Amino acid sequence: MIYDLLIQQVTVVDPGPEGVMVRAEQDVLIQGSRIVAVQPTGQVDPTSAARVIRGEGMVAMPGLINTHAHAAMVLFRGSAEDVPIEEWFNDYIWAMETNLTPEDIYWGAMLAAAEMIESGITTVADHYFEMDRVAEAFVAAGLRAHLAWAMFGQNPREELDRTAAFAARWHGAAEDRIRVWMGPHAPYTCPYEFLQEVAREARRLGLGVHIHVSETTEQVQTSLQRYSVTPIQLLERAGLMGGPLLCAHAAHATSEDIALMAAHRVGVAHCPKTFLKLAAGIAPVIAMRQAGIPVGLGTDGVASNNTLDLWEQMRLTALLQKHERRDARALPLHEALTMATWDGARALGEEERLGRLAPGYLADLILVRLDGAHVQPVHRVEAALVYAVRASDVDTVIVNGKVLMEGRRLLTLDKDEILRQVRARADRLIQRAHGRRLQTYRSQ
Repeated sequence: MIYDLLIQQVTVVDPGPEGVMVRAEQDVLIQGSRIVAVQPTGQVDPTSAARVIRGEGMVAMPGLINTHAHAAMVLFRGSAEDVPIEEWFNDYIWAMETNLTPEDIYWGAMLAAAEMIESGITTVADHYFEMDRVAEAFVAAGLRAHLAWAMFGQNPREELDRTAAFAARWHGAAEDRIRVWMGPHAPYTCPYEFLQEVAREARRLGLGVHIHVSETTEQVQTSLQRYSVTPIQLLERAGLMGGPLLCAHAAHATSEDIALMAAHRVGVAHCPKTFLKLAAGIAPVIAMRQAGIPVGLGTDGVASNNTLDLWEQMRLTALLQKHERRDARALPLHEALTMATWDGARALGEEERLGRLAPGYLADLILVRLDGAHVQPVHRVEAALVYAVRASDVDTVIVNGKVLMEGRRLLTLDKDEILRQVRARADRLIQRAHGRRLQTYRSQ
């Protein structure tokens, strides 16, 4: 056998720096963890592959890259609805999160892994607590993950040492499917001096930093009053732009902020459904992209999104930019598809090995069915993928050359047991009468 896996007769969609290439009647050849060839169907004898997947009628494309999530927050799905952001944090989320145990977080991450695989996500940048358990869940599921242990700077040395130990255990683990980032929560929850310490520690450890920033206009105004600079400019002042930096949201980045992020090649995770649900505003995605900032898509946590469906984020991103610009030509199909794949890889600093379906890239790809009544007829593949396809149309998911789902059947996870574990915890986790709170959100 020459190849480990042959995917036959698919329509290949390959986003990249030159746009999105679409080629029908293609075979994809995989050896180990890499794509070794993409070529017209029929040039390779199927007996030269250890395994063959027939892909007639399906699209093969890079797996979706979720650049910002809080995976275990699936445990709070639907528990904090129709409330403004200050109340959402203080009265719901940070009260309920005090109920979490490491075992709860493990099963929440397992449920999130199942949902992400079923929707075609192959890489996730996750920012939460008890990240050893999250890493264990994602390794078992077969996903690729960039993991940041959330820190508030309440016990600075303890939090920094915990992240350093976590990185020592997990950075590069599971055939390099796991990468570790520093995870200060935000400039509005972390003391400025702590952000400076994070910057120094990140440089010492050679890690990137994943942080929330400029989510609301109030956060920007408070920062200007307190520090005389915007939250994004504060990150630069603290030294956080001296290495890889992933900014979740940046919904209220100013033109000066955008120029600063572009100069330092900061990545941005755009999470439009959360912005809409919490009435936080819409990020200037087009201005960021025009400045050269890599902007990927994120689901954020399910407590502010309700699903881990990146197809929905892609659709909302395109529609909202058209609406905001009052221009139907804004953020066309190829740009939306690229944001969900290769631009997500760029935001994570992984563009040399992820986000494309091309020889030499890691074999993280999905097969998507286009035969549903809601998709047919397919006049243009890109339009079908951006505006018609549902998460449930994802048929097959492959990460690092390993098949995680085929024919909608999960191969690495026991979904029935995951659901049993999550349901057994659900009522306890949403209790708020205890009066505890993880942190306090102040709009002023």
